[in-house]
Amino acid sequence: MAIKRMTKGDMPQSLGTYNPVGHVLVALPSDALAQEARQALRDIGFDDEDVLHYTADEEGSQMDYMLSHASELSGFGYEVTLMRRYRTLAHEGCGWLLVYAPDTPHTERVTEVARRFGARSAVKYHRFVVEDLL
Repeated sequence: MAIKRMTKGDMPQSLGTYNPVGHVLVALPSDALAQEARQALRDIGFDDEDVLHYTADEEGSQMDYMLSHASELSGFGYEVTLMRRYRTLAHEGCGWLLVYAPDTPHTERVTEVARRFGARSAVKYHRFVVEDLL
């Protein structure tokens, strides 16, 4: 099964929790740094549609909504813990990139850029697991 590249309107979920399979979600210290990191990803070959930017307000609102609507079963999983982390980082002003990274080479390139720009979190969503990259 091919991994679908997300658009900003997509909201992939599993039991009501955030689950963007084949993507890396990166939290950067500010929206400005997120934009700089987005450009750095373009510079190394990622297309515009591969890198979605979310402001701190957008990500915070999205996580507030999803946490209030998540399935009771999801409360036992790591995904809800991640969503709470994302909400906290968003409320602290972090800017966000959701990067299409369907394979290891893409994931490694995203991780390198995330480190270079001082990312506070970078998480890769696989089909059945999530992976903290930093």
